Formats: sequence, structure tokens, C-alpha cells
Amino acid sequence: MKAKVYVTLKPSVLDPQGKAIKHAVELLGFNAVSDIRKGKYFEIAIDGSRSADDARADAEKLARDVLSNPIIEDFRVEIEQ
Repeated sequence: MKAKVYVTLKPSVLDPQGKAIKHAVELLGFNAVSDIRKGKYFEIAIDGSRSADDARADAEKLARDVLSNPIIEDFRVEIEQ
């Protein structure tokens, strides 16, 4: 089983890296891009003997406690069986 964890900055948090990436993209001629926000992506292999609900709970705890900073970041977990 695989957990996919997407970590992104909260909408109210400034994203200077995203702004720098947007500027570089504009220099390359992609003028239709209105905004870019940088994030993190993790794939976590989970023992297949765990139920999907237990795997989700484990991945959410890992995301909350280790992979993200809850003050400035949000996360989303997807489970693939």
C-alpha cells in the first residue's frame, strides 16, 4: 500500500520561492501562468497487512508530526492500495 502526502503552504503564507519560480517561468515565455506555489510531495510505503483506514491514520499522523509545519503548512493524504 502507498500513502501519498502533499504538503503546501497555507494560502495566507507568503511563498517567495513560488514567486521566483513564477518570474523564471515568465522569462521563458509562459505568460498565461498567474501564480505558482511551491510544495512538497512524499510517497510512503505502508505494510499491506494494515487496513486502509489504519494506513491513512498513520500517514496523517506522520504528515502532521514530521512532514509538515502545522503553523504554516497544510497537508493532504491519499491512499493507494
